Amino acid sequence: MNDSKLILVLGDQLSTQQPALRAAVPGRDIILMAEVAEEASYVRHNRHKIALLFSAMRHFKHELESLGFRVEYVPFEAGMSSLEAAVSQVLDANDVSEVMICEPGEYRLLEQMKDVWPRTLGTRVTLLEDDRFLASHTDFAEWAQGKKQLRMEFFYRKMRQRYQILMDGSEPAGGKWNYDADNRVGWRNQVEIPDRPDIRPDAMTSEVIEMVLAKFPDNPGDLRQFRLAVTKTDAERQFDWFVENTLGDFGTYQDALVEESPWVFHGLISMYLNAGLLDPLPVCERVERAWREGKCSLSAAEGFIRQVLGWREYIRGIYWLLMPEYKERNTLGAARALPAYFWDAKTDMRCLSRAIEQSLDHGYAHHIQRLMVIGNFALLAGLDVMEVCDWYLAVYVDAYEWVELPNTLGMALYGDNAVIASKPYAASGKYIQKQGNHCQQCRYKPTKVTGPEACPYNSLYWRFIDKHMDKFGSNPRMGLVVANWRKRDPQEREVIVSWADKMIADWT
Repeated sequence: MNDSKLILVLGDQLSTQQPALRAAVPGRDIILMAEVAEEASYVRHNRHKIALLFSAMRHFKHELESLGFRVEYVPFEAGMSSLEAAVSQVLDANDVSEVMICEPGEYRLLEQMKDVWPRTLGTRVTLLEDDRFLASHTDFAEWAQGKKQLRMEFFYRKMRQRYQILMDGSEPAGGKWNYDADNRVGWRNQVEIPDRPDIRPDAMTSEVIEMVLAKFPDNPGDLRQFRLAVTKTDAERQFDWFVENTLGDFGTYQDALVEESPWVFHGLISMYLNAGLLDPLPVCERVERAWREGKCSLSAAEGFIRQVLGWREYIRGIYWLLMPEYKERNTLGAARALPAYFWDAKTDMRCLSRAIEQSLDHGYAHHIQRLMVIGNFALLAGLDVMEVCDWYLAVYVDAYEWVELPNTLGMALYGDNAVIASKPYAASGKYIQKQGNHCQQCRYKPTKVTGPEACPYNSLYWRFIDKHMDKFGSNPRMGLVVANWRKRDPQEREVIVSWADKMIADWT
């Protein structure tokens, strides 16, 4: 009996260390990689993401061939409709015993592969757990079992202990687990931001860029500014540059909102981690080593490692623990249509315009732009949960549903019955003013609540509190805000809420 296998490699699994490729035998098994219409268009993906994945996939094909593998590659130009169709085509032309796949990162695909494909393809489909992550599904489920609250901080401590990252024996380095309080400095041009090295697209990437421009003319993404690594080697070089040049300032200014730079001092590696071009544990170990060698502060190293070893693993755990029901949650009943300026950035709110414009053009925004500018606005305005989630999934290069959905639905929109966040991340214009310098170039004033010059975040914030004060009044972290709002003059409250209602009506 033929024991050869067909190994399907997805666009976010570009690592020889993923389990399906570790099990593959050169000369015996067939590797299939396919650029298909269904995966490229189920949301309006940013062209930077499409170009990154298609080019990275094509480069990875050559890497696999150099290792002796036979690779069946389906380019987008071939017009293949779906992954299932691509698999079926290869099965029809070859005698293989089974299809083997590292599990996908999105529930919809997992369900198709597990429940539908064995029947429609007429062959065994074996799904292997993606062990490139540092917490398995079982690990996370065991940690979550019996807990009333699934708070990231405690999961993160467990992960630090397990992998002995930033630990001095059994104690956290420096005596504290979390240095977040040291990493909230606003931006006032205190430090020069270094220019990042560009990666010149090679011939293969340039060809992909031209194809994406032709095939996806209406998608966001200014590919004239494409600067992403498409190989493991170049991704590692990008990460090395970050460690040597901006890690030292990353911690201090990681929450800063900066008019002059979309990148500031951030790592810009999430898209490489999520596609398989970088591995999470070596990344954390490298940053810890930089701290122990005196190249950055403990707060900078801890702040970075918390995002990778803690938050990234925690978010993935939440997704797989609670899907598919999780996707249907909408705790605050948010249902207002997404304003048109989410697709063209044409709004007078400077912070929001800059964050959206950057997201559309580059497929990138840092976590405070995503959470406290765009997400905060969507939360305060009551924008439709699924529309907002689909927008985040579409515009960001690092977005896959496992990472996007909990971050957006749970963290930004407080829509998941308080699984992730113990309080809504709602803030007025004063927070945005404190964190950066956008307000200096905005026609609105963060000191005003109503009137033509008033920052919209201010009245929207109080309207949000007013609308949900019965729910938030018993929240220990929101009770004081609600109590202060209740004490204000009823007429003043009505004026503020009415002004916010008028702005929302004008936008929609």
